[in-house]
Amino acid sequence: MAEKVDLEEVKASNGEAHRDEPLANGFAGQRKGSPEPMSERVKRIVKANLLVILTVAGVIVGVFIGLGVRTVSPTITQQIYIGFPGEILIRLLKMIIIPLVVCSLVSGAASIDPKALGKLGGWAMLFFLVTTLIASSIGVVMAFIIKPGNVEMNTTANAKDMTDGIPANKEVIDSFLDLIRNIFPSNLVSAAFQSYGTSYKMMNTSGIPEKVPIGTDQDGMNILGLVVFAIVFGVALRKLGEEGEILIKFFNSFNEATMVLVSWIMWYAPIGIMFLVAGKIVEMDDVGKLFASLGKYIACCMIGHAIHGLLVLPFIYFIFTRKNPYTFLWGIFTALATAFGTSSSSATLPLMMKCVEEKNGVSKHISRFILPIGATVNMDGAALFQCVAAVFIAQLNNTSLNFIQVITILVTATASSVGAAGIPAGGVLTLAIILEAIGLPTSDISLILAVDWLVDRTCTVLNVEGDAFGAGLLQHFVDKTSKHEGVEELSEVRMDGDAAAAMPEHSPLIDKRGLEGAKGDLSSEKESSM
Repeated sequence: MAEKVDLEEVKASNGEAHRDEPLANGFAGQRKGSPEPMSERVKRIVKANLLVILTVAGVIVGVFIGLGVRTVSPTITQQIYIGFPGEILIRLLKMIIIPLVVCSLVSGAASIDPKALGKLGGWAMLFFLVTTLIASSIGVVMAFIIKPGNVEMNTTANAKDMTDGIPANKEVIDSFLDLIRNIFPSNLVSAAFQSYGTSYKMMNTSGIPEKVPIGTDQDGMNILGLVVFAIVFGVALRKLGEEGEILIKFFNSFNEATMVLVSWIMWYAPIGIMFLVAGKIVEMDDVGKLFASLGKYIACCMIGHAIHGLLVLPFIYFIFTRKNPYTFLWGIFTALATAFGTSSSSATLPLMMKCVEEKNGVSKHISRFILPIGATVNMDGAALFQCVAAVFIAQLNNTSLNFIQVITILVTATASSVGAAGIPAGGVLTLAIILEAIGLPTSDISLILAVDWLVDRTCTVLNVEGDAFGAGLLQHFVDKTSKHEGVEELSEVRMDGDAAAAMPEHSPLIDKRGLEGAKGDLSSEKESSM
């Protein structure tokens, strides 16, 4: 009898809410019995989505505050003061990144079987690679259709003011060698706040001047090196067996405590986002002139991001899961708003973990393993923006791109986005690699920097959205796999004559419910098997 009950539960538990259970976003399914009063239903929905409502209100109020403060022409010092509450939010989120990434990846890698770990990691990397390539293709197509660079621009003054923000020219081979070097940090402590980068020095070799690459430590967290170390360390702890259990429990507890801190920070997020948006609006010089000269470029990036984020990613999710992707998007809305406000994938990571686990039903061992990897290697928005920017700069210089150069843009944008720093304006740094690869001047990046504060925010939203959909797809894959394995195990139990003896070996689910009466008889067997 116990087997039948459990088999029905296995069939029913397909990651979807039952008809008489409330969904994650606060909307209930069809309930049996008397209908729920409208006031109670509204109250329950508002309570379930209070943080999302506050976040949306924060963005709207921030826009009005920014527009209102602009009318009094505040000084630079006053602008800094206006953005202070938003600065606190970014500092809080960055403070939690290292313990969250390291502990979540160590505990996640240690809790997953090495074979399953390789399979999950392989599927995740395939999803991230394919979606990034699709985003790059959308960027190139949109740039050729809209032709944002075919405009008359007078941006000499702006270019002179912003040359300090242009990355130094770097050879493509050195950029990829730096990526590999950062995977293996020489010092884990310094990796928390520094990464390896190549600079150049002119030297005379036998009377011939030569540009020699010299390694330097640059400010900025080496998140890629920390991610790789944490995964390998987690696998090593699992290999230790019982000796590593104490340390695994430590990282699990540390991870849970970190998520408690994240839940507290989430309630400050609406206030921080409100002042971040207000501060950015106050800092803008002349919005009219900016949009007149670069409006087509901004529109090209925005439309491309909207197509990929609202059509392509949801379509991929729907094809594989047959679930409503927009319900999934609603569940992560708070994290998306935070991504727009902070313009940082890494800073949004703590809130994204909380959202996908509590609102969208992604298990902890999936979200805390996949999302940190996604925040490091998945840059759909950045790849799309870089392709648009490369074609835009080519059109500005009246340079026709041939088929080989277009393929070079696609491949370089996809490859260079892997390991790109999850920090504000990180995409601009990798744009220099693409321009070097196709022989375009990097000095024109100054034009991109003029509107990077806006485009980079939509890039970040698209980046973290892709991470979340990747976690949702992997959760569906795990649920589907475990369901098939569970059905096979239950059929094996039924075919065995002595079901009670077979249950402990095959199905923990049956063991939990069907063997409560036989616990005393089987205690010695369980101890020996453990």
